[in-house]
Amino acid sequence: MTWLSKLTDLNQDRARGTAPHKPLLHLVVIDLFEAGKLASGEFRRDGELAFRFHSYGSLGAVGRGSRPDVKLPFYHSKSGGFWTPYEDDGREAAARELARVARLHPDYLLCLADPAFRAAARRTILLTHFSGSIRANLADLLGIDLETAHDEVPSPALTSPEASRKREARFAFEALPAYDFTCALTGYRLVAEDGTTALDAAHIHGFKQGGPCTLRNGLALSKTAHWLFARGFWSLSDDLRVLVKQHHFHETGDLGLLLKPKDGQPLEKLPLSAHRPDPGHLAWHRARHRF
Repeated sequence: MTWLSKLTDLNQDRARGTAPHKPLLHLVVIDLFEAGKLASGEFRRDGELAFRFHSYGSLGAVGRGSRPDVKLPFYHSKSGGFWTPYEDDGREAAARELARVARLHPDYLLCLADPAFRAAARRTILLTHFSGSIRANLADLLGIDLETAHDEVPSPALTSPEASRKREARFAFEALPAYDFTCALTGYRLVAEDGTTALDAAHIHGFKQGGPCTLRNGLALSKTAHWLFARGFWSLSDDLRVLVKQHHFHETGDLGLLLKPKDGQPLEKLPLSAHRPDPGHLAWHRARHRF
């Protein structure tokens, strides 16, 4: 049986309704490979894995009414031979709570190195395990153009609050991993084991003012840095140096927490060059806040 065939038969537990945990985790594993995080053939059950997994789940792909638990597919995907879960001490895990590291099957790792296989795997997962608006949401997030099956009933248009929620989920899904869950201004990094994080995906050109939910219109910022940025206490030059309105506020505290000393300094954290802020959006922010 080929790996693509295995992806069509992931032995989902449907006893309590739709539970596409395994398909979601396989989408995450493909993402991790493309992000250069699977070169060793191993990946951990950590905060980044949980964040990506819950980001897919937030698009409505899990229908059990409770937050999906990444421990389940992380451990039980061993049944398909895709990977073997281990404890931290190197012993093969005997229970899902003990599984911390997964080691990919060497043949599956070789397949993931092929872009054509990754594209086919994503399509296979979406077409086999999802349908309707859920499939469309995931395809949109992944940038995949799927032909709508003729026998499917078109999904209803999203209401404004629902559409906004999904846009924000997609925006955070792109921006936070691009900055490695690190505040661009301060260098502070935090992602909890359950996938939650103290960082925000911040728009440069405000969304309510017509700014797009795209990676090049985003920064990963701590909540304080985000508040200060949104209110125009600081901005960025085109070469991504911090601009601070020195005479518009007073501050005291630990030197590492202060904004004014950062004036003229480069950002602490930058993504890959192709994902860096668009100069047009930076110009909008400077003009909006009169820099």
